[in-house]
Amino acid sequence: MKALILVGGFGTRLRPLTLSFPKPLVDFANKPMILHQIEALEEVGVTEVVLAINYRPEVMLNFLKDFEDKLGITITCSQETEPLGTAGPLALARDKLVDGSGEPFFVLNSDVISEYPFAELIKFHKSHGGEATIMVTKVDEPSKYGVVVMEEVTGMVKKFVEKPKIFVGNKINAGIYLLNPSVLDRIELKPTSIEKEVFPRIASDAKLFALVLPGFWMDVGQPRDYITGLRLYLDSLRKRSTNRLATGAHIVGNVLVHESAKIGEGCLIGPDVAIGPGCVVEDGVRLSRCTVMRGVHIKKHACISNSIIGWHSTVGQWARIENMTILGEDVHVGDEVYTNGGVVLPHKEIKSGILKPEIVM
Repeated sequence: MKALILVGGFGTRLRPLTLSFPKPLVDFANKPMILHQIEALEEVGVTEVVLAINYRPEVMLNFLKDFEDKLGITITCSQETEPLGTAGPLALARDKLVDGSGEPFFVLNSDVISEYPFAELIKFHKSHGGEATIMVTKVDEPSKYGVVVMEEVTGMVKKFVEKPKIFVGNKINAGIYLLNPSVLDRIELKPTSIEKEVFPRIASDAKLFALVLPGFWMDVGQPRDYITGLRLYLDSLRKRSTNRLATGAHIVGNVLVHESAKIGEGCLIGPDVAIGPGCVVEDGVRLSRCTVMRGVHIKKHACISNSIIGWHSTVGQWARIENMTILGEDVHVGDEVYTNGGVVLPHKEIKSGILKPEIVM
């Protein structure tokens, strides 16, 4: 089987992290976002992954070369010279996706984190005999999204309603699809939306089906959702395999600590924290609801909450970082500095407090 991952463009919503790496290579729970998807695809027998990309493909491919060998999977790029929306990239990658076998292929949005129930998706797709299957997820406020209206028993999609004013359902497109090769005959090589143009046409032919995604779902393409997504992911990890989560008197709730990280005495860590490889957390540090990426050094008695600390940054003694502060790569926060929602670009030194949310250039 094959899969296409829609990688897209510049990752502006996740800056300053995406100034250092393309968004799919930004760490989420101690490994690049896209690797969560590729590993799950490999588990159900996918042997070739195509990345639909229009920005820095060589960085992606160089990085993923190691994982090709480890997972025994081929990773290639299909590069757009102009943005082609969410359907155009499928037409562009047609030759890479169709091999004459008639096997369906996966299409994923690279920002989506979930439990990836691909085996169930394959089984359901083959059972209904339609042309395409989309995964849907239930939301509390459907009026903010495009809603998928479907038959509850069969899963057949009747129609899509964009940001409904009255309640028509609570299921939205989860950005995970399994498509027959015939779907490519419906897509022209031009900027096209798969959600607004292609799927409604398949639904009108009664050949589009939806499967409700079990477990959690989150689009982690922006900082606040990234932090929420980490909480949901760690919660799911707790239910599936507790031995991957940290334990001890200094741990509260769900915490993921890389085996090469060093943690000092008297710390209190959690809930919902990921500490990456090579990190040093000195004595008396307090961490909650945050991601600390590879090579970060947090000095004594610092306190970090609801924030993302980018690669190889340093946080000084008694510093306090909170309220969706995002530190880019190699940022150095001085001793006793307070930052409240600061978004700091890479390679900066912060010597005085950031008292209200602002971008530090």
